[in-house]
Amino acid sequence: MASTKLTINDNGSLRVEGDFEILDKHGNTYGLQGRTVVSICRCGLSTNKPFCDGSHKGHFEHEAIAFELPPKK
Repeated sequence: MASTKLTINDNGSLRVEGDFEILDKHGNTYGLQGRTVVSICRCGLSTNKPFCDGSHKGHFEHEAIAFELPPKK
C-alpha cells in the first residue's frame, strides 16, 4: 500500500492522507505543522489556496467515480 492516499471527494476537495510534502512551483515546501491529512481546493473559490476552506459548498459539482486512464502513448 502507498504511504500517501488521495481521495477525490464528490462536490468538494481532494483529501491527502499519509506521509507527504506539498511544494510550490519553485520547490518551496508548505509548512504543514505535522499534519498527516489536508484537503486541497478543486473549485478555485478557497481564500486559503491551495487548501480547501469549504467555499465550494453549493458552488461546485463533480461526482468522483474512478476509471482507467487510456494507455500512455
